[in-house]
Amino acid sequence: MEITSVPFLNPEEYSLFCSFFQDFDNDGETSVNKSRKIDEKNKSLSEILEVIDETEIPTSKFEIPSSEFENRASEMGDWEQGRVRKGRNQSPATFHDGETAEDGGGQRRRLWVKERSKGWWKYLDSDECSDGEFRKAFRMSKGTFNMICDELESVVMKKNTMLRMAIPVRQRVAVCIYRLATGDPLRTVSSLFGLGISTCHKLVLEVCAAIRSVLMPKYLKWPDQERLQEIKTTFGSISGIPNVNGSIYTTHISIIAPKTNQEAYYNRKHTERNQKPSYSTTVQGLVDPRGVFTDVCIGYPGSMSDEQILEKSALSQRSKLGMLENTWVVGNSGYYLKDWVLVPYTHQNLSWSQHAFNQRLDELQMIAKDAFMRLKGRWGCLQKRTEVKLQELPMVLGACCVLHNICEMHNEEMDVELRFNLYDDEMELDSSRGISVNALQARDGIAHSLMHCK
Repeated sequence: MEITSVPFLNPEEYSLFCSFFQDFDNDGETSVNKSRKIDEKNKSLSEILEVIDETEIPTSKFEIPSSEFENRASEMGDWEQGRVRKGRNQSPATFHDGETAEDGGGQRRRLWVKERSKGWWKYLDSDECSDGEFRKAFRMSKGTFNMICDELESVVMKKNTMLRMAIPVRQRVAVCIYRLATGDPLRTVSSLFGLGISTCHKLVLEVCAAIRSVLMPKYLKWPDQERLQEIKTTFGSISGIPNVNGSIYTTHISIIAPKTNQEAYYNRKHTERNQKPSYSTTVQGLVDPRGVFTDVCIGYPGSMSDEQILEKSALSQRSKLGMLENTWVVGNSGYYLKDWVLVPYTHQNLSWSQHAFNQRLDELQMIAKDAFMRLKGRWGCLQKRTEVKLQELPMVLGACCVLHNICEMHNEEMDVELRFNLYDDEMELDSSRGISVNALQARDGIAHSLMHCK
């Protein structure tokens, strides 16, 4: 819009106007004096107006169309009378799908909704999109995605309002999964799905909460006795080590330095390797032979060792309740040897049987490590420093673990280029801590049997 201007009075002429109105309102003078001054001011005013009339103003440049002026004046009048009137318009308001809204009196309401393109999402949600294209964007097939939408529909679905149509369930779930899968900035997600940035952020948190409340009890749970026996049998056939109920591993998720209690989240090992201050939170997981999580512990600070996290986890509480008797959890050298935790020999000059035991144990430990590699490979938001608030992060990480389990159970293949290498440093443990004599004898017995069995 071009901004124009008209000639103004010079200071001398302006002072005549100003003094004219000031004197006109002076109540202390007589009517005769007032009339005399008024005549003088009128004479001066007429002279000024003659000067203005003689000044030629190019009307082609400064003339304002009467229709536009009337519209502007009408809008300003509406604003002065109140915001309610301004919010009403004779032209119909448009929803996301082209519908209009009316208030209780049958009048149309003006909706300030920014139109955005949804072409990318509409293509992926159509039959024209191949399963390979869909899997590249969401790390899962259309069938698995449809199943997740069906499971979450009752919790995620919102009702249409009088002002606008609700975002469909499939689009809500897609925004969350795409954000977790790619880790793209919210601005990119907003442009792809045709939604506002704040709306996308809100949808991610809402769907993650729904995954935790609806899908986690179904797809991330402690195995029953029948399933536990299958796990022991499968682990035994892989390594020859009996009664193994899971392989445990702990990974770190980089975070922005928190405003409070920074020292608790300071990751010394990552700082030394990256040559810059690093802060993290942790995810501890126990997996079965397929790489499916059967137990997770999320959210402890990155300064804690793997052993400290294990002591505070629900897995340790199960052992105290006697739920892990006569079973083994396989861990790396970041854990202490316990009556229910089996770790490799760490001293030098290993015997043949001890060396063979470590090799077999490493095969089981790699199952857990590979599961975490696929977890971070599928969900790119875990590969970079997350910007999610610390209090909301456990919910997002838990959703990633649940979606990982769903993909593993549905045999979803992961592209080779998505493979992610882990950089989790095992913290040194205090070897002076007392270790159960029964655990030492049990480990030696297993190592001896592995050496002498076929």
